Parts: sequence; structure tokens; C-alpha cells
Amino acid sequence: MTNSIIFSVPVLQIREVLFFSLFLVFVLFVLLLDLGVFTKKNHVIHFKEAIAWTAVWVACAFGFYFFLRYNGEMVHGINDIDHLKQVINKYHHPVDTSGSDFKALTKEYNKNLSIEYLTGYFIEYALSVDNIFVILLIFSTFGLRERYYKRVLFWGVLGAVVMRFVFIFLGAALIQEFAWILYVFGAFLIYSGVKLIIKGDKEEKIDEKNHPVVRLCSKLFRVFPRYIGHRFFVRKDRHLFVTPLFIVLLVTEFSDVIFAIDSVPAIFVVTKDPFVVFFSNIFAIMGLRSMFFVLSNVMHLFYYLKYGLSVLLIFIGVKMIFHHTLVELGFTNQTSLLIVAGILISSILLSVIFPKKKPDLNF
Repeated sequence: MTNSIIFSVPVLQIREVLFFSLFLVFVLFVLLLDLGVFTKKNHVIHFKEAIAWTAVWVACAFGFYFFLRYNGEMVHGINDIDHLKQVINKYHHPVDTSGSDFKALTKEYNKNLSIEYLTGYFIEYALSVDNIFVILLIFSTFGLRERYYKRVLFWGVLGAVVMRFVFIFLGAALIQEFAWILYVFGAFLIYSGVKLIIKGDKEEKIDEKNHPVVRLCSKLFRVFPRYIGHRFFVRKDRHLFVTPLFIVLLVTEFSDVIFAIDSVPAIFVVTKDPFVVFFSNIFAIMGLRSMFFVLSNVMHLFYYLKYGLSVLLIFIGVKMIFHHTLVELGFTNQTSLLIVAGILISSILLSVIFPKKKPDLNF
């Protein structure tokens, strides 16, 4: 009996690692196709192409939802009821473990897992819109040519995947060890939401000369004074220089780190399972590049969307702080999903029904 337990643990871990590795291989392959790496050609992404790839990534995200709905137990390599109950208790899934029917319990677990993933995906995808505002501002401030948007976003997305992996699994470890940290995350999200409301539609600005990333690069590297095509580095007079394109990439990555501080804790209010948090994050991030090109020319039409995102952050923060009370009142993940969708749809509808008035230029 003891030997079987000793040998079963590594097997279960291997199954998790194998599933996780296959997921990353799939995502990387589709990402490379999306960003046209195999063509090695810099070109302006037009609206129709961006719409097509946005549809592809949304379809992939919903396809993964259905996979979890009917095969969610594969994520953790679950094949018996004891392991299933262990996973449910470890990650605090709201599933009743009193029963002994493995098939019925697996069905309920998969249903809950898929809803947690979908809710997290909607939250992350919605909050990504705010990140698009910032990326657009960075590109325009640094005078980046549109044909190089794709290259910066490609490396930016890859960097974001790595950083999210670190953020999510580190955050999960902290939550497992220090449960009270959820209250800190909740308070921070409420603060961020209120700050967004106060800021309103004030125009954001980036001081490219005094930005902390720019100043750090100037101290650590030789910076070439102008763009050299799509190159991040250039060698001149036996010295290696970084180009402004590389600095734009670093500033973009820096903005994603700041963005992740808001978005990653937001999904932990939905699920404590780091795998589900990572899956929802990755599908949202993968769709960010194509959504960037879709929304870049129509962002001004969604005037109330920023307010909707601020309300969303406040709601998530409140839910994180008063989680146990809300559960006792019958608050479920389905309820969260409906509220998240309601906030986003309402902000979009308000933007369409009550568009921002253009300034009156008549004197």
C-alpha cells in the first residue's frame, strides 16, 4: 500500500506536466501562425485580417471551455475518486465531495471547472482592453511605424506569457501559504477601480525621455538615435547598440507587468487553481494582439468601457474580500459570470446609445 502511494504521486505529477506541456505547444504553434512568423514579413495588419484572427482565438478559447466541460479531469490527471476529492479540496472548488459516485462527481467538477475558466477568460479579456489603450499610447508616443506593430506585439506577447506563468504560480503559492493575502489583493483591486473612475476620460501621457525604462536603458546600454527597420540591435564602430524599437518593446513589457498586477489577482477570486488561471490568462493574451488591430481604430466609440472596467475591478475586489459571506448567501460562479458579462455589455450599450459628444467648434 505504501509503495503504491509513493509511486502514484510522481505519475500524477507527470500527467499534469504532460498536459501542461501539450497545451503550451498548441498555443505556441497557433501563436506563430497568427503572427506570421513563418512568412517573416513585416506588414500592416488590416481590419479584416485582425477580425479573422480574433475570431480564431475566441473560437479556440470557447473550444477549450468545452474541452474542460467534458474532459476537465485530464488537467490534473485524475483517474480515481480519492484524487478527485483531493484536487477539489486543495483548490477550494465549490463542489460537494460527500458522494461516492466517481462519474457523477467528475461531471460536477468538470462543469464547475469550465465555468471558472470561462469567467476568468471574460475578466482577463475585458481588462486587456485597458492594456490596449496603453499600448496604443506607447506606440504613438515613440513614433513607431505601423508596419512594425506586429513585431513588437509578437515579442511582447511571448514575454507576457512567461511573466504570467511566474505571476500566477507564485501568486497561487502565496495564497496557499497565506490566505489573508486575498484581502490585500481585493483592497488593491477596489483602489484600482476607484482610481480609474476618478481619472475618467483624462488623456494619458507618456514622457518618453523620463520614463523609468528609458532612463534605465540609457544607463545600461548604448542607444542608437533612430530606428533601423525591424532590428532591435545594431552594431556600429565595433559597439553594440539597442535601437528605439527595443526600448519600445521594453516599455510595452513594463506596461504588461503593471497590468498583470491588476488582472492576475482578479482571476484568483474566481478560482484558486493556478492551471485554470493560467489557461484563461493565456487565451486572453493570445487574442490581445489581434484585438489590438481590431480596436485600434474604433476605441473612441466605446466611451463608457473604461468606466465599465473600473466597476468590474471594484466588483471583483469586493467579491474577493467578502467571498465567504457571498457564498453563504448563495453566490455562485455562474452568478459571477452573469455579473461580469452584464457589466461589459452594459458599458458597450451605453457607449452606443449615448456616444461621447464632439466638442463644439462653432464660435
